[in-house]
Amino acid sequence: MPAHPNAPAKVAPFNQAVVDEFRANGGRVGGPFEGGGLLLLTTVGARSGQQTTSPLAYLRVDGELVIVGSAGGGPRNPAWYHNLLAHPAVRVELGTETFDAIAVPAEGAERQRLFEQVVAREPGFGDYQARTARELPVVVLQRARWTTEPAEVTTLAAKLVEIHTWLRAQLAELRAQADEYFAQPAGRPPGLSLRLRQHCLAFCEGLHFHHGGEEAVLLPNLEREYPHLREAIARLRAEHGTVSRIREELEKLLADITSTGPARFRAELERMSAELNSHLDYEEEQLLPVLESVPFPPV
Repeated sequence: MPAHPNAPAKVAPFNQAVVDEFRANGGRVGGPFEGGGLLLLTTVGARSGQQTTSPLAYLRVDGELVIVGSAGGGPRNPAWYHNLLAHPAVRVELGTETFDAIAVPAEGAERQRLFEQVVAREPGFGDYQARTARELPVVVLQRARWTTEPAEVTTLAAKLVEIHTWLRAQLAELRAQADEYFAQPAGRPPGLSLRLRQHCLAFCEGLHFHHGGEEAVLLPNLEREYPHLREAIARLRAEHGTVSRIREELEKLLADITSTGPARFRAELERMSAELNSHLDYEEEQLLPVLESVPFPPV
């Protein structure tokens, strides 16, 4: 479930021809990119909130989709890297396929292992590293997962279930990642890992995006069309407030992951799991019967 704005993504003028050729030819391009692995990465601006699409070289390393923030060996990380730190939910175009992913910068020994394999296959990245004092970021693009494959969506009820499935899956994965990370304290740096941060922030942004849409459109329309649901909708709005407060607490903990205490993070994550799952169950119980007759996309 992406948390991208609806406005079309912008493309830098010097990248436009490559992006156009990529999309017109199923991911194949000529010129200096011919024969190499190229994907299109769409990120949300860290400050602007504007979507931007960038063509980037990629490699498959041990089954992972990997990109490197080389910026030609320049002194600063590329803008797309700053964007994905602020908004980890990204969109990837690879060949003829488009999918949502979570961008996770590799850390420590994992980053070193991946970068060594990248340089072994593409020595140019080693040259870029030699030109700059900064450590080139190595980013893994992890495809967004579902607990089950999403079915065809033809009603608003099915769409709501699809979104809820994404939220439940992301929350379950977050809890599993936290259990795995905190179970191995030996050699683990204090605070949270970047992997945990990115997945948690992507989940929080997706949740905020979904509930914002419900508050702005879905709930007012249902309240007007189905007066018998007003009491249930009032409860849903109150639960939105509770979940929102927990989400904000999680986001505060993600602001500086080096100082985040594991116990506090896990306690907030457990609160979120209990409150959100209860909320989603109640929302489905109350709203799915009336949403079954509403077509999606709207006519």
